[in-house]
Amino acid sequence: MYQIHFDQPVHVHFIGIGGISMSGLAQILLHAGFTVSGSDRDLNASTKKLESHGAKILPGQSADNITDDIDFVVYTAAIHPDNPEYHAAETAGIPMVSRAQFLGQMMAQHHDSFAVSGTHGKTTTTSMIAHILLAADTDPTISIGGKLDAIGGNIRAGESDVFLVEACEYTNSFLELHPMYSIILDIEEDHPDFFKDLADIRNSFRLFLENTHPNGAVILNSEIPDPEELTKNVDAKTVFYGLSGTEAYTARNITYNENGFAAFTIVIDGEDAGEVQLNIPGEHNVANALAAIAATHQFGIAVEDMIRGLESFGGAIRRFQHRGVWNGVTIMDDYAHHPTEIRVTLEAARNVPHNRLIAVFQPFTYSRTKAYWQDFIDALSLADMVIIPDVMAARETDTLGVRSEDLAADIMKAGTECYHVATFPEIEKFLEKKSMNNDLLITMGCGDVYRLADLLVGE
Repeated sequence: MYQIHFDQPVHVHFIGIGGISMSGLAQILLHAGFTVSGSDRDLNASTKKLESHGAKILPGQSADNITDDIDFVVYTAAIHPDNPEYHAAETAGIPMVSRAQFLGQMMAQHHDSFAVSGTHGKTTTTSMIAHILLAADTDPTISIGGKLDAIGGNIRAGESDVFLVEACEYTNSFLELHPMYSIILDIEEDHPDFFKDLADIRNSFRLFLENTHPNGAVILNSEIPDPEELTKNVDAKTVFYGLSGTEAYTARNITYNENGFAAFTIVIDGEDAGEVQLNIPGEHNVANALAAIAATHQFGIAVEDMIRGLESFGGAIRRFQHRGVWNGVTIMDDYAHHPTEIRVTLEAARNVPHNRLIAVFQPFTYSRTKAYWQDFIDALSLADMVIIPDVMAARETDTLGVRSEDLAADIMKAGTECYHVATFPEIEKFLEKKSMNNDLLITMGCGDVYRLADLLVGE
């Protein structure tokens, strides 16, 4: 495979440059003095930002976009060989790599690398580690799957040997990474359009851990079953974190303030190490904080910097994000799209003062909705009222007979007030009639349901 050298700038072209990860990688190259061009069907704020920093952005995808001066092409997993730019670059003999392969090459340029993986909590935990690394003045390069105010987006180009990345298991893209510190937060069934079953997913996480540098460390949540199966071929040491009180990194004296934000005593190897007050809600975020503490402590960060970093973190965008108040209703937004994530989000919301808890959940893909149908019903039943818009199809077509109307009807049968309202403008009108003062409304999903929050708060 062609290896790019980050101290030798060339012209790199990105097919699908508008995505959050691709635009971030392009930004790092611009910072390093590379010539960057890219194309996308949908131009957005990310492409406008890249253009303002000198990138050449091309609307749509055409073979004409592949010019003779391009030295290297990066493409997303959504791009296939029949794509006109892919075909043109291949025909021209231009070196090509996938986004995941390119991210792996970028990580290989940094000695002190962190990769945060797991079914849930990746963006939040990666953001926590980012805040700790920034508090410790390590000048890291950071790539996150969401937007973080502390770095002005999803990417930060640092000058040091420290590299932090959110590692996604979908299509096994994280197997291109070879980190010094590998973190697994949890492993559950997800992405039914790619993984066959839980055993298949666990096998991918096992392979991910085997890529860990022998001089580094594997950081595991103690609640993950059969950890020995995952680490049997790993040369790096394994350390555990969790809330049982017996792990190397744990917490005690957990309390919650009026906002549901947790404070706790950090315990490292059985010794109290300090007190920290989080500024995000829920017990699950205590566990996420412990993962961040374990990883950065293994790297050698001082506890004082960990505490300062964690206390400066107010949440990533679309992770239990306060969006504003509309007609006396508090509007929150969250990326939760898996039943487990929905459950912990709604449980955390219970600690926020409110009248009724209203969940607007946008199902994402027909395969996921069908695979976890009953789990969605059980999780969403934690709300007082549920509103479900149409399924966001994304990369799929409906060959499974999956309808939001049927999911809403089954939630209603289970005893929770639930309605199917197809579009966001229709939901706004529906809420004008149904909502009451001091209700708490949470928009949830990994699609574009955040646009409803935009609509309600006038952004």
